[in-house]
Amino acid sequence: MSSFKRATVTGGPPRPDVLAPLRMTQIVGSKPLLPAEILSTILDYVTVSDLIHFAQVSRRMKEMVYDDSRWILRLRLMGCWNEAEARKRAESSWRQRAGSKGLPHEEEADRVGIGVNGNHDSVVGIGRPRKDSKPIFDAGAEQVNLGTNGHQQSVAGSSDGFDAVPLSQSATTNIPSTHKSQDPLSRMEAMSQARSIRGQARQEYGKIHGSLNQYYIDAVKCKDHTTAMVFRIYRDPNHQARMLANLARFANSDLAQGWQERQERLHHLSDAFETAVAREFEQALETADVDGKQRKYAHVLAALNGGQKAVELFISHSPIVARKIELGDPLDCLRSSPSGSIALEESQSFFARLAAGFNEQIALIDRIFPDSTKAAGTFLERVGKEVFSDYLSTLFDEAHQTNLESYLKAVSGTYHQSLYMAKTLRPSKDTSDEFYESVDRIIANSFEFHIELYLKEEFSFFKRKSEAEVGEWERQLSEQDASMQSLYMSNVNRQADKRDFLTSFKKVVMMPVNVLPTFPLSSPFGGKSATAKALVNGENMQTTSQASSQISTRPATPSIINSTSLSAKRSITPMPEPPTTELAAKAAIMSSRLEGIRSLFSIEIALNLVHAAKSGIERAAVFYRTQSQFGEDARKQCQLIFVLLIQILGTRHIKAGFDQAVDHLTNYNPKEIQNHGHTEVKPLVTFLELVNVGDLIQQMLDVFYEQEMVASRLTDRNDFLDPAVKEKKRFEQMLDERVAAGLNKGIEVLMSEVEFVCATTQKAEDFNPDAAGAMNSDVMDIGPSETAKMVVNIVSSHTKMLVGSTEKNMLDVFNQEVGLRIFTALCKHIKRQRISVAGSIKLISDMNHYFTYIQTLKNQNLLEYFIALRELAQIYLVDPSDAKELATIIADGDRFHGIFRAEEVYEFAERRADWYQIRAKVERAMYGIGCVVM
Repeated sequence: MSSFKRATVTGGPPRPDVLAPLRMTQIVGSKPLLPAEILSTILDYVTVSDLIHFAQVSRRMKEMVYDDSRWILRLRLMGCWNEAEARKRAESSWRQRAGSKGLPHEEEADRVGIGVNGNHDSVVGIGRPRKDSKPIFDAGAEQVNLGTNGHQQSVAGSSDGFDAVPLSQSATTNIPSTHKSQDPLSRMEAMSQARSIRGQARQEYGKIHGSLNQYYIDAVKCKDHTTAMVFRIYRDPNHQARMLANLARFANSDLAQGWQERQERLHHLSDAFETAVAREFEQALETADVDGKQRKYAHVLAALNGGQKAVELFISHSPIVARKIELGDPLDCLRSSPSGSIALEESQSFFARLAAGFNEQIALIDRIFPDSTKAAGTFLERVGKEVFSDYLSTLFDEAHQTNLESYLKAVSGTYHQSLYMAKTLRPSKDTSDEFYESVDRIIANSFEFHIELYLKEEFSFFKRKSEAEVGEWERQLSEQDASMQSLYMSNVNRQADKRDFLTSFKKVVMMPVNVLPTFPLSSPFGGKSATAKALVNGENMQTTSQASSQISTRPATPSIINSTSLSAKRSITPMPEPPTTELAAKAAIMSSRLEGIRSLFSIEIALNLVHAAKSGIERAAVFYRTQSQFGEDARKQCQLIFVLLIQILGTRHIKAGFDQAVDHLTNYNPKEIQNHGHTEVKPLVTFLELVNVGDLIQQMLDVFYEQEMVASRLTDRNDFLDPAVKEKKRFEQMLDERVAAGLNKGIEVLMSEVEFVCATTQKAEDFNPDAAGAMNSDVMDIGPSETAKMVVNIVSSHTKMLVGSTEKNMLDVFNQEVGLRIFTALCKHIKRQRISVAGSIKLISDMNHYFTYIQTLKNQNLLEYFIALRELAQIYLVDPSDAKELATIIADGDRFHGIFRAEEVYEFAERRADWYQIRAKVERAMYGIGCVVM
């Protein structure tokens, strides 16, 4: 072996590798492959016959063409696929196969196309089906369908429907043998017999295609409508209509290029047929051939496209649509009624004639049209829109421009009449279930355009009327007051009386008021609730002469409750002779103002406002009671009307009246009154009269609230956030506050009157007969004094006036306060008297008289004070020789139940006529004065 070695060469460029370019080369596949999405999209625009040819290209193309979802889409476009039915069939088939083989896993894999080993049979041909599984589509059968075997082609064509269809002009003149062998009537049932089976959608579509495709191609290719195959094969118009309807559905599955033009040609053919049939139907309408041609051609048009053309022709020839003016003129409701009202009898006649005509036409519709046309529903919609709604719109627009009150009555009245008319309508046999719901919906839609304006105008009308009512009342008061003042001052010589102006005015302000007229409310006002209810309901209350003895001296206000019209016009009192001096004039003016205190607020005004609110709420509540779609808006509007009633009646009318009455009580001074022979403090009587009126108004509002708001469910009395509830409570609180403030002033005035009477009418000889020197020891009056009688009469007459007009709690507080004030006044009165032993009999009688009155108030706590006062009177009956016994009585605190302390009793004892004679003895017995400490 040779030991020769090649020498290593160093330096120079490296030698290139001859295999390097070969290593860098890549093998590029030359097989073209389009994505499956693009191929599927292309197939969407291919005709059915070309799809069958395209399936022969390869296994991959066949699987894409035979994809079940492609044929389900075409069936669904024709309305022949029921997904629920298909799901039900698939579930039933799976259960049967799973039960027979006991291999649920493999069967489930077969159903979804996944092998047990996890391979998928995809649309691109990856993987192979298992040998033991039966393929859904048979390739051999498809070869037959595609025409590879001439004999088998006709068999497959008859089963799948994908036979070769000639597209030449000869197809319109020559009928193939395959179609001659098939019954023409059975072709019309091809769509109705289609089944929804997953995996068999192509076969089901093929049956429909084989039955209708020849007619479809002929219909879109024919030049003359009369030569169309559908008209030559089918001679019955009903069969022609059914076939054209099937072709229209079949055309929806035509997705190939040019489908719009083909569908338009088919549409022209159907339109020509529809026009001809509609012409025959219209002629039958004119001849009144109901059960003959009308019924026949209505069914033909119904089979063609639903029969809406026939329905439209029938409605246009209907007398209640074509001659609707004969039913009634909406303007007659306004022409035959005075301003502010509306003759709803005319609208009632219109609705009666409309209902009668409608029922006649519904009877004809049941005889002419099939149930599928829904002709009754369409007729109802047209009548509601063109007759009913048009009548209402004309009436409402004219009434709104003419008189607002007429408009409000028209909207509410016609709505109520419409609901009554709806009950008299006769439903059709095909719409009996939802007929009345449709009628209610049409009525609601007709009023929907007017309800918003109506509710707004209802509120505005009540607001303007209420404000005008109260404003007119205030204006009349102001004018009468001004005219009265002008009359009284007309004969006054101002230059002569200007010097004593301030003095005279001060005297006038303090002058008493005259006796006020009152409402005929019997004590203890037990019937006021019934009176309030009758007034709210507008009943005619007959005033009786059954007045209480306690208020028999109070004259009744004329025409307050008897008047049902309840006019707010104030009766004008005849003007007296004008005075000639400023003092007399100012006295007359002030007396006139105080005499007219009944005008501070008026029950007539309250009744007018309540009745106006009641009318408005009843009109608006009609929309709420029907539970219509705008019922909630109507309910809120009713609440707003009630809230406005409370605000105007309470804040503007009653509150201002009570404030003025309290001012009159504040200005009362009994010292300026010359005649105290009456048992009434006139400003207090006036205020208590206003309390009676205010209480009656409050009860009226309570009755109104219960009857109109709560009973109608327009408000919930338990909802403290409800605006009506909140405003009502605010009104009651305002009324209670004003009454409380007035009663507080009234108690002060009453006590001032009591103190004045005690100070001016109590004679010195009543409690000290020896002072007058006219003492008759043989005859002595042991009854109460005249002063005590007057005080009890004054107090009792005023406290009894509150019985029945105020709450029991407030009345108890008032009586207790009055009793305590009387106790205080009597204590002061006793301390101003000089009482002898003989006069103590009269004092004890007075105290017993007061005690008897306090017992009628039924207040045990208050009774304790007058028991102590009666015990106190006993200290004046003690003989002067028993000074020590008197001292024992004075010092006995338990004797007076803690009401009087010993120091206070001692002060009362100082008012004894013989006090200076027994003083030393009493003090010695009480305090030990004069004792010597041993």
